[in-house]
Amino acid sequence: MKQKMNDIKKYIYIAILVQIALLAIFYTGLKAGILTASIILICEIIMVYIAFDAFEHTMKDQFTGVKDILGEAAQQAYLFGQTGIVLYDDHHVITWMSDLFVQRGINRVGNKIFLWLPEAEELIKGNSDRICVTLDEHVYEVTRKDDEQTLFFKDITELSHFKNSYLETLPVIGLASFDNYDESTQYEDETVVSSINVAIRTPLSEYCKQHGILIKRVNSSRYLLVLNEKIFAQLGNDRFSILNTIRKAAQKQEVSITLSMAFARGTDNYEELDEMVNRLMDLAQTRGGDQVAIQKVGEDVVYFGGSSEALEKRSRVRVRVIAHTLKELINRSSNVIICCHKEADFDCMGSALGMAKIVSSLHKPVVIIGKTGGLEEKLSHVLAQYKDELNEEFTLVTESEALNQLHDQTLVILVDHHNVKQSNGGKVLESAKSIAVIDHHRRSSEMGMKPILVYVEAGASSTSELITEFIPYISNKIEISPLLATIMLTGITIDTGHFRVRTGSRTYDAASNLRKWGADPLLTDEFLKDTYEEVTLKSNILRKTIRYEHGILITPVDDMIVSRSLISQIADSLLQIQDVEASFVIAKTSDDQTAISARSKGKVNVQVIMENMNGGGHMTAAAVQRNRCEIKDLQNELLEQIDFYFKEVVEDESHSQD
Repeated sequence: MKQKMNDIKKYIYIAILVQIALLAIFYTGLKAGILTASIILICEIIMVYIAFDAFEHTMKDQFTGVKDILGEAAQQAYLFGQTGIVLYDDHHVITWMSDLFVQRGINRVGNKIFLWLPEAEELIKGNSDRICVTLDEHVYEVTRKDDEQTLFFKDITELSHFKNSYLETLPVIGLASFDNYDESTQYEDETVVSSINVAIRTPLSEYCKQHGILIKRVNSSRYLLVLNEKIFAQLGNDRFSILNTIRKAAQKQEVSITLSMAFARGTDNYEELDEMVNRLMDLAQTRGGDQVAIQKVGEDVVYFGGSSEALEKRSRVRVRVIAHTLKELINRSSNVIICCHKEADFDCMGSALGMAKIVSSLHKPVVIIGKTGGLEEKLSHVLAQYKDELNEEFTLVTESEALNQLHDQTLVILVDHHNVKQSNGGKVLESAKSIAVIDHHRRSSEMGMKPILVYVEAGASSTSELITEFIPYISNKIEISPLLATIMLTGITIDTGHFRVRTGSRTYDAASNLRKWGADPLLTDEFLKDTYEEVTLKSNILRKTIRYEHGILITPVDDMIVSRSLISQIADSLLQIQDVEASFVIAKTSDDQTAISARSKGKVNVQVIMENMNGGGHMTAAAVQRNRCEIKDLQNELLEQIDFYFKEVVEDESHSQD
């Protein structure tokens, strides 16, 4: 190949030299007359013709096909197999293309391969073994011969078409469930129930018919959906507008009914899809409903929606059943270890102490991991102040001490959290054989463990509320001291923003019981009072607050380390400002950790925003923590997620109006 290129250069050089010589003769012998000039002109024409003729023949040689090299049989084999070959030089210039490209009218000889095929850069650099490219409606799989400047193109257009058709027809199993349906209709007469059914069932049926989804009713509030990947993609593009449609239809009927959906995909194993979709529906509903939970085999769960606050949906019957189940687990155990979450707050510690009293009443040894993982500042002060009184009733230990008490028959109970990563007893959970979870936060897709009992009620104000409800169903001999009742009431007070958010009738019932057991609201107020130094610090931090769009305030604290409890208090206080819908406080909580505390009045779902940043929480209270992250970087990411959130809200509203 190089020899042929040298031939081209040789002919061109000869033509140039001859023309220079002739021009010199023409200059010196100008007086030779017209005959000489004519001879010179004819010679120039002949030399140029010879040069271009040689160049043309050489270029034709560049397209010497497989037939000329290996014979006609090999040529036909390559063409039949729709395989092409491209050679390039050290400068990545294409020097030869095989018969397949000649046949398809593709000629890129002399061009840089990266200009023609940018995707080939990863292949040539060795970062990828193969790539797929589309050229003139043909799909090629491109590979590179090791240590050679050769690319092989295999036409896989037909294979790609069949593959896409197969992927589009893979089965997807879904469930659709009307949240809070039974609670909303159980006391209504038949006429009202019929009106509600028409209002919410008809849109769902029409939605499924429009998209070609097979829908079968399972019970009064749940439907089975059968579709494929192509239809599922359409639902995604439609942004599951049926959620907004059902929500608005229910509002017109003056009932609190929303729609939850779950979709399992990624395999043709129907048994596996059935197991997945039921688990996903549980996730969607324990996170508050009004959302879609989606999972592809081998991938993480993806959530869509969740724009409504979780409603109180647990019945007295369910509370009694869970309480009796928990009682049986405790009775079968040799001892109990209670785990709190890291940086435990009043709700976490109050529910842990309440659970410890329940276990003690059943005459089982119990310890609380309360000396590992950190405590919120005000809680730490209260525990120190009432140390002697608490030590008479409870045993707080470190994680290492708890490990020494872990046996095969030990029951480990997590309160106010349900993820191993958040727990102050991670090592205990790794070895525990029996685990129970009691929590009120929206459930995440992965717990990092396999509990034998999970009671996650996102509609509850706090875990202290849940524990308070258990007590009458487990034993009437449980004695709750005024101090414990006050600590639990303080947990409820903080988690409800002094009974302003996430507060239902059951919350007041729990507070009433705690008050009956001696809880002192004045002492709760004393527990939560700020010191002079804290007030001064809050004032300095509040000066950093900036106003953003949509009624949002953001406070970046870039010059000091602040505790998590303090930034959450500041975020709460910002909601007291007129026309503010949500607040975000960003600060360093240690030398290597940065956190965001997010609060909302209810119109803005801060839980969705924080989850998109790998955090979590509730619709009105959420947070995220990052290691080795700068304030400015986290602030920029937060602004992007806020813009993305409101873009989705606008699009959802436009879809629902359509």
